[in-house]
Amino acid sequence: MASIAPADGASHVLVVDDDSRIRQLLAKYLGGHGYRVTAAADAAEARRKISAIEFDILVVDVMMPGEDGLSLTQSLRSAQDVPILLLTAKSDGADRIRGLEAGADDYLTKPFEPRELLLRLNNILRRRPLPEAPLTREEVRFGRFVFNAKREELYDGETPVRLTDRERQLLGQFAASPDGTLSREALAGEPGEVGERTIDVQINRLRRKIEIDPGNPMFLQTVRGVGYRLRFE
Repeated sequence: MASIAPADGASHVLVVDDDSRIRQLLAKYLGGHGYRVTAAADAAEARRKISAIEFDILVVDVMMPGEDGLSLTQSLRSAQDVPILLLTAKSDGADRIRGLEAGADDYLTKPFEPRELLLRLNNILRRRPLPEAPLTREEVRFGRFVFNAKREELYDGETPVRLTDRERQLLGQFAASPDGTLSREALAGEPGEVGERTIDVQINRLRRKIEIDPGNPMFLQTVRGVGYRLRFE
């Protein structure tokens, strides 16, 4: 079966597993079947990425060092309803029940066939109601600046600010985010499209146009361990 490149509206899955082989396998397999895939090595990294990116579904390993998958699932379920599929090396029925009680939508025992995981993810997402289309903000304001997302124009008061195509794209990404926070990964787009180090350079260039002191930014701020945030009104 031929691989399918992720489309713009592809479902975004976060794979949380301390085994790098599992992360690589699922990134390759699910990515080749139309999913957009992000990976995290533990619960702490998963939380950072979840705070910056809205995922459609999570695949979470139960047995991880530090906070385990059951604790992470239970904590996330108390705050949001993102679908969660748990992976575990244990086949005991009691463990499956604990996972479902924690709020998981499904449970798969290791070792597993990637094809079965794919089918389970597809089934979970098919059962989910379609989300309402988010309201888009045509304009965002920060300080004396106004960015019109529809026209992709930035104004300093009444004066237009010249932007590169990439700077317009970056401001548009921030404007479309509810709290203006995005990870470097999200800003980079598809893997290999833009390097995360390149993002840092582009952000610094944009800061020179909108910050009084680019070295101490008031609006386009670094969120340590996550990425960047544009503080707009």
